Amino acid sequence: MGDGVFIKGLDVLQYTIPEEAGVSSEKLSIIDKRIDTILKEKMTPGGQILVAKNGKVIYNKSFGYHTLEKKRPVKNSDVYDLASLTKILASVPMIMKAEEERKISLFSSLGDLVPRYRNSNKDTLLIKEILSHFGRLRSWIPFYLDTKDSVTGQNSTKFYRRKRTPRFNIKVANNLYLAKEYKDSIYKHIVDSEQREREGYKYSDLGYYIFKEVLERKYHRPLDRLVEEQFYKSLGAYRMTYLPLNKFAKDEIVPTEKDNYYRNQLVHGYVHDMGAAMLGGVGGHAGLFANANDVAKMMQLFLQDGSYGGKRYLKPETIHKFNKRYYEQKKVRRGLGFDKPQLNPKVKATCGCVSDVSFGHSGFTGTYTWADPATGVVYVFLSNRVYPTMKNYGLVRSNMRTKIQQDIQDAILMVE
Repeated sequence: MGDGVFIKGLDVLQYTIPEEAGVSSEKLSIIDKRIDTILKEKMTPGGQILVAKNGKVIYNKSFGYHTLEKKRPVKNSDVYDLASLTKILASVPMIMKAEEERKISLFSSLGDLVPRYRNSNKDTLLIKEILSHFGRLRSWIPFYLDTKDSVTGQNSTKFYRRKRTPRFNIKVANNLYLAKEYKDSIYKHIVDSEQREREGYKYSDLGYYIFKEVLERKYHRPLDRLVEEQFYKSLGAYRMTYLPLNKFAKDEIVPTEKDNYYRNQLVHGYVHDMGAAMLGGVGGHAGLFANANDVAKMMQLFLQDGSYGGKRYLKPETIHKFNKRYYEQKKVRRGLGFDKPQLNPKVKATCGCVSDVSFGHSGFTGTYTWADPATGVVYVFLSNRVYPTMKNYGLVRSNMRTKIQQDIQDAILMVE
């Protein structure tokens, strides 16, 4: 009696009641009323919300249905198209790893890393500038428009087939295959694209097309395989993946949009982002699917300075280096890859109630995740607000995702 061995707890997410984590259940239940409003006003057919504090999951609910037709209720295990959350859950952790392993430097220029950018107008762009959205890159390029027939407006047979062939082997969607050489055209478009004349902040997807190429060159592996091997598999993030139809039944994947402008079908199991689709579903900027629980695992890894489940994935100093604004004097709120709280009160990147050390990202399909080291809170909101079409902006206009963030904060403050 009195003898024993003290075993340090594995730093994994646990599940408990809010009070165990110092949060008011009553205050947190306001989120349920927000969900009622979201569904009533058809801001999205359904979604998932997860809240964790100090490693304890205190709210984890799925709500609504896969579509407005209300045939399939959302389950906690269902996976959503994460859109731009891909940037911080796939590309950024791999860039962190590559930087630790000295495969790249934050001060590497594009001309140094990728031969095709030498002697281009992007030759001297630094990785640090691109990650901070300070690289004067255009925000995006609608590559798919160049593959349409100029007369009919339909997808050109020069670029597409309805059946896979050795040449037409990039699967863009169901029964739609792009010519394999078009990937080079995409990268040439980026190389040749004009730079913005004025310096300053401009959110851009193009840098993440470039990062995908850089990482795959350095590791000689496709990006989807890299993140699976380096992070998701050992994290137990089995519901986080690119190309979800290769792993999950279709009814476990929440559809996104009834696309009548490019793929001419319900986009279901294929990435919503057109550019990522044209890369075969694996983009540095989009393409990742997951449920809220697995998004929370990655965010908890960042929150715990790079470790999870007793395993160190990244060094604490690497996390801190990336969770820092380098161009704040230029009015750039972003860290390296991570979004940060707004510097301009008129911008609604967060509720305005989180600490300056907090970080996260939002996604076009109606996704959002944020972590705050000051309070130990991880918040995940997943939805398919682009159903039935991307013109469904109710969720965005209402700032509902950041209002829920405020609810979470208020629930903590009531107890502590």
